Amino acid sequence: MIVPVTGVFAAVIGILLLVLSARVVRFRLKYRKGLGITDDRDFEAAVRAQANLVEYAPVGLIMLAIAELNGVASGLIYWTGMALVVGRLLHAWGMINGRGGLHKARMIGIVLTWLAILVAAVLLLWNVWQVYG
Repeated sequence: MIVPVTGVFAAVIGILLLVLSARVVRFRLKYRKGLGITDDRDFEAAVRAQANLVEYAPVGLIMLAIAELNGVASGLIYWTGMALVVGRLLHAWGMINGRGGLHKARMIGIVLTWLAILVAAVLLLWNVWQVYG
C-alpha cells in the first residue's frame, strides 16, 4: 500500500504550506500579533492564502491517495494532482500579489483547484462503480 504519485504532490503542498506559514509568522512578529490580524491588507492576504491552502489541499490529497490506493490509473492521478498543485500555487501567488483582491492567478488557481477536486470525485465514483457495479 504505497501512494508514490500522491506522495510527491503532498510533499510539494507541504513545502508551499511552510512558505506561506513563514510569511504569516513574519507579519505576526512584525505587529506582535499572536491572534487575528491588523488593518494591514498584506497581512490579511498572507493569512488567507495560508488558510485557503489548509482548507482545500487536504481534501484533494486525501481523494488522490484513495484513488491511487484503489487502483485508478497513475496518469489520471498525476494530471489531477498537477491541477491541484498548480491551482494552489497560482491561488497563493495571486492572493499575495493581488493583496487579497481580484487577481487573474488567484481566479485561475481557484478554478484549477475546484476542477481537480471534481475530477478526483468523479474518478473515485467511477472506480467504485467499476469494482462494485
